[in-house]
Amino acid sequence: MRLRLGVQLDYDLTADTPMIAMVNVHPSRASLLEYPDLITTNPSVPIHGYYDSYGNWCCRLVAPAGRFSIRTDTIIRDSGQPDPYHPEAMQHRVEDLPAETLVFLLGSRYCETDRLADEAWRLFGNTQPGWSRVQAVCDFVHNHIRFGYENARNTRTAAEAYQERVGVCRDFAHLAVAFCRTLNIPTRYCTGYISDVGQPPPYAAMDLAAWIEVYLSGQWHVFDPRNNDRRIGRVPIAYGRDAADVPITHTFGPNLLTRFAVITEEA
Repeated sequence: MRLRLGVQLDYDLTADTPMIAMVNVHPSRASLLEYPDLITTNPSVPIHGYYDSYGNWCCRLVAPAGRFSIRTDTIIRDSGQPDPYHPEAMQHRVEDLPAETLVFLLGSRYCETDRLADEAWRLFGNTQPGWSRVQAVCDFVHNHIRFGYENARNTRTAAEAYQERVGVCRDFAHLAVAFCRTLNIPTRYCTGYISDVGQPPPYAAMDLAAWIEVYLSGQWHVFDPRNNDRRIGRVPIAYGRDAADVPITHTFGPNLLTRFAVITEEA
């Protein structure tokens, strides 16, 4: 299957503003692109790329005052298969985990493992460790939080999402991340594209999405507490501890985002 992917962000800026953009397909999928999803801007500005500490591709630029846009576009080859399903995947003992996974056991800006530890063990302590336990977490989070863009708040933490029971996909992901980490399962926050391929219409306007990956049986596995099903056409952009590590753009100055458009469709 071939998927067309792209984003467009339009800004009004009162002054020249440095930015970091994280909108390119993750390097682990770059070999599947039919052509590079290079960032283009209007007006054109110099762009400098680098890898962050999590292996994500980031682009630095300085946006001039006035109207400014960032755009990407590409086609990626996809298997057309749903997210992999491995119910036999087992949880590792902490002492047996690879060193690079340990950071994903720790609390972070939006995932307060210390505040949620008692609740996590109360809710899930009697579940079977491994895949079943993670699925129990996702089932709970999916049913506990009511989705709605009107409920979006960029400062909401996992503990606040648990108490308020409303949010958007990042809140579902943050709560699941915090619960899984508290249960000693390395869990990373993921952002990227999810298509509607295989889903019944009508379709909502496209957006970038957040989900989680957990480390079981020696590899990372996808779980999606927001949708809580196996989706076709999931393409990652970035991985991190939580949303603070992987913003679509980080702007170092006042800005007004006037348009945010996403394309994820079968080509």
